[in-house]
Amino acid sequence: MREITVFNSVTLDGVMQAPGRPDEDRRGGFGHGGWAQRYNDPVMGQAAGEGMSRSGALLFGRRTYEDFAAVWPHQPEPNPFTAVLNRMRKYVASRTLSEPLPWVNSTLLKGDAEEAVARLKEEPGDDLVILGSGELIRSLMRHDLIDRYVLLIHPLVLGSGRRLFDSGLAPAAFELTDCKPTTTGVLIATYQAAGG
Repeated sequence: MREITVFNSVTLDGVMQAPGRPDEDRRGGFGHGGWAQRYNDPVMGQAAGEGMSRSGALLFGRRTYEDFAAVWPHQPEPNPFTAVLNRMRKYVASRTLSEPLPWVNSTLLKGDAEEAVARLKEEPGDDLVILGSGELIRSLMRHDLIDRYVLLIHPLVLGSGRRLFDSGLAPAAFELTDCKPTTTGVLIATYQAAGG
């Protein structure tokens, strides 16, 4: 059975919206896009590389997939993540997209996201990593489909923005299985789902 790992940047107050670029996600008037960039360092790069090497496929919601598909296929090859992201199998949970999907190695998961992902987990194959995709993550959490969270916790409070763990989720417990600091104060914490 495949495992699903969430790999996401969050602030101390749990915001995950638009860590990469100012124009990444302005929903709700969010004006703090690109907040994670100043915290990048070699420790974080190594953790991201290790996370990618352990997984065999990516799992996206529609919004994050469209954002990544607009950026990564056009990045120059010297970027260490360009070839990896383009080469990896990508699964996209969406009710509005249709095939063929524009990014190479992309497969559309049709219908109900929870049911499609539950079936995908049961299939033999590589483990899955979710990048971004907050709405998909919360939907899968409600059905206990996520096994692990690797959270890059940034020493920053934004006070507004979309959060990873939003209201309306059921209580859940996690076990800390690894934690390492970066040179910029980010904690890379790995949590295993430990049940309700």
